[in-house]
Amino acid sequence: MLTQQASIDGTMPGEIDKAALGRTRSDLMRLAQAGDREAFRELVNDVGPAIMRFLRRRITDPNELEDACQETLLAIYQSRHTYQPSRPVEPWLFAIARYVGARHAKSIWARNRWQELSEGSDDQPAQASHGLRLVVRQAMGRLPDSQREAFTMLKVEGLSLAEVSARTGASVGAIKVRAHRAYEFLKKSLLP
Repeated sequence: MLTQQASIDGTMPGEIDKAALGRTRSDLMRLAQAGDREAFRELVNDVGPAIMRFLRRRITDPNELEDACQETLLAIYQSRHTYQPSRPVEPWLFAIARYVGARHAKSIWARNRWQELSEGSDDQPAQASHGLRLVVRQAMGRLPDSQREAFTMLKVEGLSLAEVSARTGASVGAIKVRAHRAYEFLKKSLLP
């Protein structure tokens, strides 16, 4: 039976010292908070592949995956001021990646669903597909502007409630109500 000898610092040969890696990443993030772009670049090069693997479990399309990864790295950069140096950086990084990945996946789903509704399926005659698009457009046209705007931003564009609220100047609660009313109206108008 072969046994491996632990090194002086307690790590096994070939084993990465996770605590030291975490400290290095935290140091890089702290430097990035102070405006050191090279430190941020080094942090991205270190954690980028792990973020890509994390997002790959949620987004299967390679083009969408690349977009989501770029959005995540941008969100990390824009949110760097919220990192607390006394805490580990990895949970903070992956919380951002989880949020951006979920938002991106929701946007993909909403876009695909909207395309299905507006285009119809390929096995339907073109006339029926055109008729469905017309019915959807007419139903959307009967919505009040505020409801149509909230519904489109949330369900078609895939924006979050906070993003829609910021763009429209309405409260999150008002956006929820507007989108729900639009959804109920469209459901009654489009479903038999």
